[in-house]
Amino acid sequence: MTTLLYDGSFDGLLTAVFEVFEYKYNDVEIASRERFHQENIFAEIHEVITQTGKSERVLHKLESSIGKQGINELLKVYLSEDPEMEQLILAAIRQSVKHPDENILQNYADDSILKISKICKSVNRERHRMTAFVRFEKMQDGVFFAKVDPDFNVLPLIRKHFKDRYQDQKWMIYDLRRHYGILYDLKTCDFFYPEEKIDLNQYHQKFHDEEKRYQTLWQRYFTRTNIVERKNLKLHIQHVPRRYWKYLTEKW
Repeated sequence: MTTLLYDGSFDGLLTAVFEVFEYKYNDVEIASRERFHQENIFAEIHEVITQTGKSERVLHKLESSIGKQGINELLKVYLSEDPEMEQLILAAIRQSVKHPDENILQNYADDSILKISKICKSVNRERHRMTAFVRFEKMQDGVFFAKVDPDFNVLPLIRKHFKDRYQDQKWMIYDLRRHYGILYDLKTCDFFYPEEKIDLNQYHQKFHDEEKRYQTLWQRYFTRTNIVERKNLKLHIQHVPRRYWKYLTEKW
């Protein structure tokens, strides 16, 4: 068994895949350095140095067989952070090389492809819910801030949605679980990686006065327009699962 260790990036993963073919490895696994725990002391370790030239060659090869949509599906598998995601992506690429004239991502008879399909559906669902349930709060500096805690690493998938929708105001979306975010300053929309975690204990102290009044009014409106006799908690949870309530002002 040969273990290829990479830096955890998507480019690094594709570089590792390239080197699987370059060095003709058969019995192989790919793992990020951060998550790797060596159990087999006899396993051979291959250190992968990320090279964009190699990752781009893999992408070019994939585009000719499964298209940009297929590459997007593999990216979703990577963003799912599934423990098997490296092996699933490697299996799919191997199938693509073996059958270059077929869109192997439609071969659901293959166990790996079927699991890829299921993962993509879950990631798509989470992406949709993030666009629906993200709530921005106006801070003292005028920036609209939103905190999220998605099951999957979906910030790269929702950046364009929010950039297109809120072009006239500065905003920031921060992933509490992965400790990075997106910042839009009216000109650029980039990812940011703070050196320290955001202190949520001081978070509410930085609200703009308008935000405090808005939240109070919204909570009163939600309470007074609620019709107790028509309450259907089961249906409500189907549309708005409990784990998203922490984003909603009316649920505080």
